[in-house]
Amino acid sequence: MPKKPDLNLCPCGQGQPYPECCGRHHAGTPAPTAESLMRSRYSAYVLGNARYVLDTWHPDTRPSELDLGIEPRPRWLGLKIVRHEPSGPDHASVTFEARYKLNGRAFRMHETSRFIREEGRWFYVDGEVSDT
Repeated sequence: MPKKPDLNLCPCGQGQPYPECCGRHHAGTPAPTAESLMRSRYSAYVLGNARYVLDTWHPDTRPSELDLGIEPRPRWLGLKIVRHEPSGPDHASVTFEARYKLNGRAFRMHETSRFIREEGRWFYVDGEVSDT
């Protein structure tokens, strides 16, 4: 079951209230850019919203299931967008860094994610990840 969001600030780090930021995408409004989709997916991970993560994953690469409740769960600490690079009207990549703690240890996940837009909706395709 997804965790209830803090209605103050959105987890994605934009400094906006959750309902006006990623909350609107979680409620069904399509993300207008690959970067906004990436931010909303990060927020979904923070909030345990596996359904949104799966729904925004391209069907060609989407796993059949995703359990964000497996223990121990990471405690997400922040997101930094390093680069957003459109490569045509319907393709883009987003490089980001996500900080988290797991079992008392701090980590940084660095990923360059690929996105595609089909029928007006952006989807996560895949990414190259490194943990530090």
